[in-house]
Amino acid sequence: MEEKRLSRNDYLFISSMLFGLFFGAGNLIFPVFVGQQSGQNLWLGNLGFLVAGVGLPFLGVIAIGLSKSRGVFELASKVSKPYGIIFTMLLYLTIGPLFAGPRSATIPFEIGIAPHIKPGQQAGWLLLFSFLFFTVVWLLAIKPTKILVYVGKYLNPIFLCALAILLLFVFIQPMGNYADFAATSIYQKNTFMSAFGQGYYTMDALAGLAFGIIIVDTIKDLGVTNSKSITKGIIYSGSISVILMGIIYTCLAYLGATSLGSFARSDNGGAILAQVAERYFGSLGSLFLAAIIVVACIKTAIGVTSAFAKTCAEIIGRGSYELYLTLGCVVSFLIANVGLDQLISLSTPVLMLLYPLAIVLMIAACLEPVLERYNLKVGILYKWLTVLTFFSAIFDGLNAMPMSVKNLAFTKNMLNFANHYLPLFNIGLSWMLPATIGLIMGFIFMIRKNKVN
Repeated sequence: MEEKRLSRNDYLFISSMLFGLFFGAGNLIFPVFVGQQSGQNLWLGNLGFLVAGVGLPFLGVIAIGLSKSRGVFELASKVSKPYGIIFTMLLYLTIGPLFAGPRSATIPFEIGIAPHIKPGQQAGWLLLFSFLFFTVVWLLAIKPTKILVYVGKYLNPIFLCALAILLLFVFIQPMGNYADFAATSIYQKNTFMSAFGQGYYTMDALAGLAFGIIIVDTIKDLGVTNSKSITKGIIYSGSISVILMGIIYTCLAYLGATSLGSFARSDNGGAILAQVAERYFGSLGSLFLAAIIVVACIKTAIGVTSAFAKTCAEIIGRGSYELYLTLGCVVSFLIANVGLDQLISLSTPVLMLLYPLAIVLMIAACLEPVLERYNLKVGILYKWLTVLTFFSAIFDGLNAMPMSVKNLAFTKNMLNFANHYLPLFNIGLSWMLPATIGLIMGFIFMIRKNKVN
């Protein structure tokens, strides 16, 4: 029997699905903010954002493909199985029901709906909105084999069409010339790294690993079973997806930079988008923007809750996909209504710890096929990279803690040490030098092990 191959349409639909799962409200807000902060340094700022916001997620997609892993659990277990379980559960809990899930409902509400409601009535409306939001997410995600259809064929084209209308107005009737406006002081000193940090905080590198299980299952549902064909499908589809992301990020950064011709600088990209939408579409602008963001967030919420449910069913071994999907939606709904701000302050340190660990996992996975040709024990590389990165990333996690924790004597001593001895600590990248050392040590011990054998 001839092996099934993906058609051109299959690649396009999978790419559309992957883009739709990646592109949520945060992906709209961050590049706009970078553009406005960069001003006349727009293109350098945009480049920094693209390296982190597009390059790292693509690295995650490639890592799943090249390592031939079914998902992040199988990949992380190459360090050790206990580590694989802990890392995977933390990752899915953080980008799922404990953080990204609740945020996906609150952001569109706060930007598009809350401004039209009296402050005293907002809690009740948020309750209703988030209930309807996660009901829709549950209904669309309950059949995982239909995710390609819902996201790739319907939700994503609707989102792209709505966003294209807004961007079309931006280019036809620009609000100003970005070259006329200086960058903010931070973006003047270090434009590239400042913008890189914004792309870093989208946390899409985690999503790249998390959505791996969905991509693999989708390709298999299309009838492809050969591992090489699955890898090819993942990488080709991922390439198309990230190119589209890069184009849209660039357009949104341009929107942010040109908005300086009509508006003062804002503290976040959501406020900028709201101002721009109202400028072009009048009083209906915020509702139009809300519609764009609701569709964007539903797409992402489907991805994170579905991936969370699949992973829990696989790792725990008890309970069905439907059970964990329901649990994920219920927890997300509750947190969206009771203390999301507090939870975000607690989730951010966990994200700052997980993100570096995810990146080095991707690097090792991408190197794996080459190293295995020389019969090198890649498990050694995974371990060295992970251990050294873990201990250094702890400092970034501590630095993201609430002030009540940072003011403790022990924490102050730790942060003072990192500030003096770890390069890039001030921008949350103190793990880079230790990770580089781990990469070198991993290569040395792999070669020594190979010679002994």
